[in-house]
Amino acid sequence: MKLPMFPLQSVFFPGERVALHIFEERYKQLIQDCMAEALTFGIPVYIDNTVAYGTEMQLVEIVHTYPNGEMDVVCHAKRVFKVVTFDNEMDDKLYAGGVVTFLDYIEDGLESQTEAVIEYTKTLYRLMDIPFDHIYKGELHIHKLIHKIGLTLRQEYHLLKMVHQSEQLIYIRSHLIATTEVLKQVNHMKDVIEMNGHFKNFDPLDFKDFKI
Repeated sequence: MKLPMFPLQSVFFPGERVALHIFEERYKQLIQDCMAEALTFGIPVYIDNTVAYGTEMQLVEIVHTYPNGEMDVVCHAKRVFKVVTFDNEMDDKLYAGGVVTFLDYIEDGLESQTEAVIEYTKTLYRLMDIPFDHIYKGELHIHKLIHKIGLTLRQEYHLLKMVHQSEQLIYIRSHLIATTEVLKQVNHMKDVIEMNGHFKNFDPLDFKDFKI
């Protein structure tokens, strides 16, 4: 399938609602074409000076159009794709385009894996002293959590390429375990530092059986 392309240094996952500010002429043309012809377009992730994977987007709404033609738009992320070919200009258009193949996402995650991710996420937020809105098991879409647990662009990109939900959950759980352990150590260091300069109660040592 051939898609118009809008490369960005961002990762978007299926099911996301994505807000974009459009200001370049080529992408103004892209949005206008999407409106006129009901086109979808791709946002390939620009990383390591190349584009190889990305997400198909569907324009939902033009929220605001500015006097200079710039726009605020809302899009819906649909499917993950692998880039087969990429052209800086698509046909006679200003914007890029290319041929893609879509990945088949397999929802094989276990309920126990999902529950573990939720619990570790709650722990992470508690350690950071950030309110965590309760997420019911049946309502959790794993992709809604990915941007909220401190992953780097490279880590998110790695997740994007995974086709098994179970594999994504394992990766996210490992990240959360490592991150919470670091935060626990940091919080312990803060407690130790705050104790400096204060009077402390020390447990007396028993020297009765002590020998040199």
